[in-house]
Amino acid sequence: MIVINLDVMLARRKMSSGELAQKVGITAANISILKTGKAKAIRFSTLDSLCAALDCQPSDILEYRPD
Repeated sequence: MIVINLDVMLARRKMSSGELAQKVGITAANISILKTGKAKAIRFSTLDSLCAALDCQPSDILEYRPD
């Protein structure tokens, strides 16, 4: 299972979901979908923008956990 640790990175950067949404150029609703783990896919361009906005690596956001 792939886990999205976006909430952890937001807390580490002391950034709100709304601020991240604005920096990345996606809606706050889409940030919420990512944070809750309800997303079924993520575009590489979105992942790239998230990493740039949060100054992190993709592995800081995405984590693999065996079922």
